[in-house]
Amino acid sequence: MKEVVDFLRRLKENNNREWFNAHKAEYRRADSTFKEFAAALIDGISSFDGSVGGLTLADCTYRIYRDTRFSPDKSPYKTHMGVFVAPHGKKAGYAGYYFHLDPNEGSMMYAGLYMPEPIVLRSVREEIIDNGDGLVAAIKATNGFSLCTDNALKRNPKDFPAGHKYDELLRLKDFGIEKGVSERLLLSDRLLKQTLDDFKSTYPLVSALNRAVQYAYEEMM
Repeated sequence: MKEVVDFLRRLKENNNREWFNAHKAEYRRADSTFKEFAAALIDGISSFDGSVGGLTLADCTYRIYRDTRFSPDKSPYKTHMGVFVAPHGKKAGYAGYYFHLDPNEGSMMYAGLYMPEPIVLRSVREEIIDNGDGLVAAIKATNGFSLCTDNALKRNPKDFPAGHKYDELLRLKDFGIEKGVSERLLLSDRLLKQTLDDFKSTYPLVSALNRAVQYAYEEMM
């Protein structure tokens, strides 16, 4: 991963089309290295979570080009790379496993749901009411992941009165857990194995969330 880390650091300092076009060959090598890792990650995750079997790189990875139409930041390129492994691909709205490589702001692993549709979020909140103990136990059983609470309401959502044992979970608008990835691990031969071991520990939580997602989608049919 060293060439990926090095390229993304240089891109951070030179985020313009002229520099990128002059270093297109370096980008292609970095992109190829990351996609080789991503393909192995998809394959490894499918060995313990059969719901992601058959996914391709196109289903799970992202373009480096930024959509700047509605952003005050007009930098044309992302300075990170990511792969999201979830049932039916990255755009299907299911919980999954996200690996984020960013030597500039920090790399991490994330497991769960990000920005779910309102009907899905309601289904997850109903799952919390019914099975909050199980969800908390699943989080505690992971390899050092912690609950993401950045994007949360200050009060309980409508139809979920305050005073429940798991008010903190009910106030979440995303439902995910995360764990930092050190540069030492990024550059080591253990990266793939450690990442798979860590994501495997999150499978019970991801599976429980996807039951709630599936229930919501069935309600919409």
